[in-house]
Amino acid sequence: MHKQLNRRDFLKSVVCTGSGLVILSNSRLVRGTQANNKLNVAGIGVGGRGAADVNGAASENIVALCDVDIQRAAQTFERYPEAKRYKDFRRMLDEMQNKIDAVVIGTPDHTHAPAGMMAMKLGKHCYCEKPLTHSVYEARMMAEVARRKKLVTQMGTQIHAGGNYRRVVELVQTGAIGTVRNVHVWLGANFTSPPRPTNMSQPEAPSDRPEVPETLDWDLWLGPAAYRPYHSAYAPFGWRYWWNFANGQLGDFFCHYCDLAFWALKLRHPVTVEAEGSVHPESAARWTIAKQEYPARGNLPPVTLTWYSGGGYPAFMNEGKVPQWGNAVLFIGSEGMLIADYGRHQLLPEEKFVDFERPEPFIPDSIGHHREWVEACKTGGPTTCNFDYSGALTEAALLCNVALRTGRKLTWDAKKLKAIGCPEADAFIRRKYRKGWTL
Repeated sequence: MHKQLNRRDFLKSVVCTGSGLVILSNSRLVRGTQANNKLNVAGIGVGGRGAADVNGAASENIVALCDVDIQRAAQTFERYPEAKRYKDFRRMLDEMQNKIDAVVIGTPDHTHAPAGMMAMKLGKHCYCEKPLTHSVYEARMMAEVARRKKLVTQMGTQIHAGGNYRRVVELVQTGAIGTVRNVHVWLGANFTSPPRPTNMSQPEAPSDRPEVPETLDWDLWLGPAAYRPYHSAYAPFGWRYWWNFANGQLGDFFCHYCDLAFWALKLRHPVTVEAEGSVHPESAARWTIAKQEYPARGNLPPVTLTWYSGGGYPAFMNEGKVPQWGNAVLFIGSEGMLIADYGRHQLLPEEKFVDFERPEPFIPDSIGHHREWVEACKTGGPTTCNFDYSGALTEAALLCNVALRTGRKLTWDAKKLKAIGCPEADAFIRRKYRKGWTL
């Protein structure tokens, strides 16, 4: 089939949930927008990474922009002077709901779900940065609402659109290294080279009380999260290293690197999850080693996925059989190994694959991660990281931290969203919202 279908036919006909492709064949599902018209797009969280996401939809009509920090959002506001400006996305969506087709969400993780859920309940297509949500429960709800409302969605794992990941998936799925039962994924550290444990996590919550900048609405920035006094350790960037707002290095990068394993091996929900690492009630882990067991999928065997972040590496790295890459995904097959990062990959051992003939590429090139979503909003599909696929990926990521924080090996009932025999996990699976906030 791969050789007989051209790219246009492929995009029209394929439904491939293992790779995240979903096609909405009913034209009524695209909210009445014709392919040659422009979408009316709103941005929520439009500074930093959010600015790049809004710019990814710059071919469309950017009609509204929302950010709680007017200084951080200033460049985006200036680039789209015709867009109506807001601080509270709830007000924006309430006032602009009849003028918006789609939303782009680039806020800190703890407000992804409240913003996304409100927009989707109003029937708006949604692009949201990774990880999709702050909690496991939120990820499931985002996926279910997107499915029920038949909306076009995309999570911001931009590297998924690159050619390198496609070639790795093709190699694994055509059996280049045989049957894969083990995958190791490691992340040396954030923003440092050579890789070493990051020191960005704080040992204790800050005790001083600086003034809130005049340009920042701190109450809106907190959103559904438990109250904390303003501090630069949280905003605009350090939020990622605190449980109250995010999930540390694992939350930052699992969805990028383990995306490759999920795609290539058609993974979805683990049946067991266990983790070790540095545990603190306030700050996210400086290092984590987590192991997940996935069941058989059709004719594919069970898989063990092991994650290492913050400086830990697999013990076999010292044996010299694997290149010393700072960040990598390693597939271990019955006939060899395959190591990859964002931009490169290598079959191992090298001498065995000197004369290896690669399979003919069969995964179509992406038109661009943001562009996929924009075009799908107009035509009905496809997107490669829709919320059904990326929601499960996010759940798997966040379950590692649930296991870490409970100190228990979890037996996971994905259907019921329950860790069997571990009631203490419930508080981490579904968090409580601050008064006035809801999904």
